[in-house]
Amino acid sequence: MLSKPSDKYRPFVAFDRDYAERTWPSKRITHPPIWMSTDLRDGNQSLIEPMSVERKLRFFEQLIKIGFKEIEVGFPSASQTDFDFVRKLVDEKRIPDDVTIIVLTQSREDLIQRTVEAAAGAHKAIVHLYNACAPAFRKIVFNMSKDEVRDLAVGGTRMVKHHTSQHPETSWRYEYSPEVFSTTEPEFALQVCNAVCEAWGPTPQSKIIFNLPATIEATTPNLYADQIEWMHNNLKQRDSIVLSVHPHNDRGTAVAAAEFAVMAGADRVEGCLFGNGERTGNVDLVTLALNLYTQGIHPGLDFSDIDEVRRCVEYCNQLPVHPRHPYAGDLVFTAFSGSHQDAIKKGFAQQQPDTLWEVPYLPIDPADLGRSYDAVIRVNSQSGKGGVSYLLEQEHGLVLPRRLQIEFSRAIQRVSDETGAEVTSDAVHKLFSTEYLELAAPWKLVRHRITGTPEAKSGEQFSIEVELQHEGETRHLTGQGDGAISAFVDALDLDVRIMDYHEHAIGTGTETKAACYVEVRVGDSPTGFGVGINADIVTASFQAILSAVNRHAVAHSAQKAQAATI
Repeated sequence: MLSKPSDKYRPFVAFDRDYAERTWPSKRITHPPIWMSTDLRDGNQSLIEPMSVERKLRFFEQLIKIGFKEIEVGFPSASQTDFDFVRKLVDEKRIPDDVTIIVLTQSREDLIQRTVEAAAGAHKAIVHLYNACAPAFRKIVFNMSKDEVRDLAVGGTRMVKHHTSQHPETSWRYEYSPEVFSTTEPEFALQVCNAVCEAWGPTPQSKIIFNLPATIEATTPNLYADQIEWMHNNLKQRDSIVLSVHPHNDRGTAVAAAEFAVMAGADRVEGCLFGNGERTGNVDLVTLALNLYTQGIHPGLDFSDIDEVRRCVEYCNQLPVHPRHPYAGDLVFTAFSGSHQDAIKKGFAQQQPDTLWEVPYLPIDPADLGRSYDAVIRVNSQSGKGGVSYLLEQEHGLVLPRRLQIEFSRAIQRVSDETGAEVTSDAVHKLFSTEYLELAAPWKLVRHRITGTPEAKSGEQFSIEVELQHEGETRHLTGQGDGAISAFVDALDLDVRIMDYHEHAIGTGTETKAACYVEVRVGDSPTGFGVGINADIVTASFQAILSAVNRHAVAHSAQKAQAATI
């Protein structure tokens, strides 16, 4: 690093003068913005391996389930894959009538025509055109004058208007982004937007969208808010405009920038679930939405099963969500500090149903997100004792997934609360065996037979014959599926979904065994783990599924018994 960075870097200044007209710092957010997910476009293009069609469809359906009404689905002129995906959504009628898809294009007629063709036939669609306006891009990237940049935006707008008019079966809207707005002279950005507005001809009933992206987060979020407020106050036909923002996270303050921008007059926010995007990411829509929720404002998006959302995004993006991610991380409701655990425990003890939330350290009730407060037992290294997961791994070869550690800690906590004594290594392993490995009712695996191999031709299914004991009676079941596990679940004929799966070897050589950990959801109940250990990996996975099903059945019976005594 340079000893004098000012020789190389200069602070960004948005205005030639001090912006003294600001009023946004005294404003409060009282209702949610319009949300636009760009996970399938901006988010997808940032991935090491872009999503397959199957992953895109799964992500699209998840976004609809959450409640997004505007979804940017691709850059159809950039690749055949994106074009085909957009057509698949339209032709197979996968888009609900109240959902608007957005397709992105550059300002070139052949690209605009291709983009419109991709979305034609959708019930509602937005064509999103952009061109870079910032000085560095005008000079270095495109070698264009201000007039040429403005003419490119206006010309593209007219071409979009022409080509969308050829497809009246679709209700078209228009979005324009002066790309790299964050480092563009505000006066020039205003000039371009006003010219585009005049060319498009919006009305209060059919508004144009002006998206003002912090393509490069160049300064503190309060200065970005100044820029947004200035545009909000100076744009012509403001009543015919939806003012949108698209903050990136180069400085790590995209969430604050988005919140300040809404306070400054923005109507709409573009971003990605968990903040995926080019370079350091787009603004994190989950954090933004749940920040509103903690202030008593419903965001209009449903994150009541945050674990399902996170798993879907991790699968589709093939990127992990950080365990300390606000609201959604595996460890976000986990306290390792004894003082934190004590304060939270006391808060829960005093918290009454249907009252204002007031639990120390927790700004939101985990139950509202389908989560619970769990603390993985951790022992200070100076105490001479190892943590639970450390003991199971080091002495018994069991490498528990993080969420299983959290779940198992409840059982450890019950024992330590009841005895007040140290839970030894042997006691930890015994309790783990009792909780996960020795529960053989109501279901017990006797034997199974599988036909179909992993080398089978595409589309060829596995078949399975299973002999089980159910509450002492022998049952012979059959099932089919794309793999051994799905065939086994099909044979059970229970409302069971596999949410997560982990496996590893225990030991080496002829003594090697397989350990399988399966996270399962039975019906609408919370997820729970099952564990299986066997010399055969497939058998271990079946045992793990039955372990989870049996644990659910025992817990359900206990709840019914408790309810009967009340």
